[in-house]
Amino acid sequence: MTSLPPPKLDKTVAFLGAGNMAGALIKGLLAAGVLAPAQVICTDVRRARLEELRQKHGVRVAASNEEAAREADVVVLATKPQVFDRLLPEVRNGVKADAVVVSIAAGIPIAAIEAQLPPRTRVVRTMPNTPAIVDAGATAIAAGTHATDDDVALARALFDSVGVTVVLDESLLDAVTGLSGSGPAYIFLIIEALADAGVKVGLHRESAQLLAAQTLFGSAKLLLETGEHPGKLKDMVTSPGGTAIAGLSSLEAGGLRTTLINAVETATARAKQLGEDMGRKLGDKG
Repeated sequence: MTSLPPPKLDKTVAFLGAGNMAGALIKGLLAAGVLAPAQVICTDVRRARLEELRQKHGVRVAASNEEAAREADVVVLATKPQVFDRLLPEVRNGVKADAVVVSIAAGIPIAAIEAQLPPRTRVVRTMPNTPAIVDAGATAIAAGTHATDDDVALARALFDSVGVTVVLDESLLDAVTGLSGSGPAYIFLIIEALADAGVKVGLHRESAQLLAAQTLFGSAKLLLETGEHPGKLKDMVTSPGGTAIAGLSSLEAGGLRTTLINAVETATARAKQLGEDMGRKLGDKG
């Protein structure tokens, strides 16, 4: 079945912070036709980065966060979480009463953002991940106190341009951070280990890394496109007395399954702690 093209948005979107994630979103939105270059405004402390985006995509740039917020229907908070205590007062001074504020910062609770913005500002919090840079991201979306269903749909339209989205309660975003937010780091470690193993058994480094990466990519694609349970797909590879079951036995003996579960749990706990710390920091500024 042919999928329908994404709807074009009749909105001006300001990206406050123009790092890798903002750049990925801008590229995806323009490529999908969701926005035109004139509908995108960027700010960043690095003037060279703004000039790069302006030259590459034809987007507009603003001299300040307050100026960009004043012109925007959607304000995307895309700076590092550590500077939100300086960013939010600038947004508060410029944001329009009917604008939607979308945060992509890890660990900043919705309540802490809302407390720093004008009353009844519609806030949507998201947790994307770095594969959005290659249009393969996974983003969780949570609505704030005053956000509407239309605001959530708008956020989905933004992030669907660079991958897939799920809508969850904010209480689950720390778990998302531990799984898909931090998950690319786990996968890169696995690819590196598989490539090292390939070298150990005689493959050249370049071939081993290519085969390892393509194997993970292909396996994930197979699961997503078939919708089959991963255990069933695993069994398709595993013949009696064969090589796959011998390798799986070694992985189970080494505790791979438990180690990955523990990694997600540990990262989730850390995300929760960082969120509480940032919430207190912003609360002190209120």
